Amino acid sequence: MAILSKPNVPQFSVDVYQNEYLPEGGREVNAIVTVTSTGGGTTGGHPMPGAASGAQSGPGAGVVIMVDCSGSMEYPPTKMRNARDATAVAIDAIRDGVAFAVIGGTHVAREVYPANGGLAVADPATRAQAKQALRRLTAGGGTAIGTWLRLADKLLSSGDAAIRHGILLTDGRNEHEKPEELQSALDTCAGRFTCDARGVGTDWEVKELTGIASALLGSVDIVADPAGLAADFQSMMEKAMGKEVADVSLRLWTPQGSEIVFVKQVAPAVEDLTARRAEAGPRAGDYPTGSWGDESRDYHVCVRVPNAGVGQEMLAARLSLVLPQPDGTPQVLAQGLVRALWTDDMAASTRINPQVAHYTGQAELAQAIQQGLEARKSGDMDGATAKLGRAVQLASALGNEDTAKLLAKVVDVVDAPSGTVRLKARVADADEMTLETRSTKTVRVKK
Repeated sequence: MAILSKPNVPQFSVDVYQNEYLPEGGREVNAIVTVTSTGGGTTGGHPMPGAASGAQSGPGAGVVIMVDCSGSMEYPPTKMRNARDATAVAIDAIRDGVAFAVIGGTHVAREVYPANGGLAVADPATRAQAKQALRRLTAGGGTAIGTWLRLADKLLSSGDAAIRHGILLTDGRNEHEKPEELQSALDTCAGRFTCDARGVGTDWEVKELTGIASALLGSVDIVADPAGLAADFQSMMEKAMGKEVADVSLRLWTPQGSEIVFVKQVAPAVEDLTARRAEAGPRAGDYPTGSWGDESRDYHVCVRVPNAGVGQEMLAARLSLVLPQPDGTPQVLAQGLVRALWTDDMAASTRINPQVAHYTGQAELAQAIQQGLEARKSGDMDGATAKLGRAVQLASALGNEDTAKLLAKVVDVVDAPSGTVRLKARVADADEMTLETRSTKTVRVKK
């Protein structure tokens, strides 16, 4: 199914899972689209510095590490030391030939390395110089994350990197710029580079950091204990080094009279892409998916089609994975079709596709956790109990064991299948923040 013409670009395939049968009068078609990329990046192993590297190993790949150096990073003093050590580990994981830089972030952003207005190219000498420069990272000042992101964007655009990635670490709230200033920076940077965000400790704002990762199509997580930073930074950098192709879009074409209700990434995490549509010609729109290595992701597409009679069949949507080219003609990497067929067979039209059911439940699980924690913060204990109880019930039914364990630190589970729970009287900040931060992480449906 994959369509591929370039060497060194991963092979993409698209698989569509749906129940195409609609009852008379039915208009909504749901499909789970599995996109798989192979033969480009790494599948868990990682080429060490100096090893032979793939398509984007030259200046075609660039990464900027943004380290919070605000005053709060000095409390406890081990936090700044752990951040320096983690950044050094991440630098060691950068492949030879990849362009990189380090930024120290406070209420202003400053270049730590190479500090020449651009990027250095990774080799044994520049990695050693960068680690030496980390000694200049000291804590003091405020937090204005938008300035860090703007400097990262400027540095990444100074070279010819096709794959542009950021890693951002903070321990506090974005208190030294207005929310609209951060939003303006995100609007500027969206589509220009991807960014993984990490919150260390428990004094940062979950919604702030998840908003940054969401806007820049990256991952988000909590590192409650600063001692865990080095392992996390190494893992993040290894994943970044596995990316081989950037700026891939999911293009959806619909026939006359049909419209897209929503497009969501549903694995490995829930991310609503509906509002990010960019028009791509008559009745077609592109939804950004970011950078790819060797990996697989699932998307839930919902299409509203015109009404039709029993026995009629139509193409509800055509999906294409597209990669922009210098001449403006996108390269089509793979395609799939979503169909609609009207029937008076009740058994056929009421059968819910297992993939669709699974991910609909996962999306509801994420929402129930977020609403439950919000209710708990606002003092609505009945609402919190109801929502978190529903979350426990869904996590149990969906086999989402990691989320079930996180929920058990916030509620006492009386009976998981029925969602009967009691709120815990005392909950550690780290446990509540971990549950909220990871609420959108999903488990794959067994195909």
